[in-house]
This record gives sequence, structure tokens and C-alpha cells, in this order.
Amino acid sequence: MAKPEIEFTASSSVAFTPCKPHIDGLMEAILARDDTNNSVTRVLKFEPGTDTSPLGVLKHEFWEEVFIFEGSLADQRLNRTFKAGDWAVRPPGMEHGPWISEHGAKLYEVRSYQKRE
Repeated sequence: MAKPEIEFTASSSVAFTPCKPHIDGLMEAILARDDTNNSVTRVLKFEPGTDTSPLGVLKHEFWEEVFIFEGSLADQRLNRTFKAGDWAVRPPGMEHGPWISEHGAKLYEVRSYQKRE
């Protein structure tokens, strides 16, 4: 089924659940999912002190658009900190992370599968 049609809804109505693979302090709230192709819109929450280093550098086969709307993340590979208002667009195969969020963060993320020209 394609992503559902949803009128404005309080984001607090969607529960946060642990991400897979599991990292202590990393949670997601799935706002919409297209089960036909795994496209997802979600809020990703890093609790204070969350460290994704056990996952190493990430690479995946989908497009990822991310907007930090609260807090900050320190990218361990780039040795840079990104804060609320910063955003990224990552094509399939782009390396990113790992991160540590000292004080916590929330990100709005859209994952989609599109053909690359």
C-alpha cells in the first residue's frame, strides 16, 4: 500500500519505538510508510548521550533527506557538529556517520527509492 493520506495530525499521536538495528537511545516515530517499496517518513530521536558508533559508517540503497529540528549531532567521521536548522540530502551509497548526540536531537527524515540518472 502507498503512503496513506493523512490530514494534519499531532506528531505526539505517533509512538517512538526502538530503531533497527538497535542502538541505546535511538528511537523512531514512523509518520508514514509505503509498504510496496519501504519509503518512510519518520522522526528520529537521539536521547542525550546516544552514540551510533557501533553501527560504523552507514551506506544504504535509498535516498535520504534529513532536517535537524531540535538539538545537535556530532559526526565522528567528519569531526563536525550539526545543529537545528541543518539538513542533508543523501543519494544511495553516500557514506555518513557515525554520530554522537551529547544533548539529544530530533530529525525529520524522508527515505525514498528513486532511479538515479
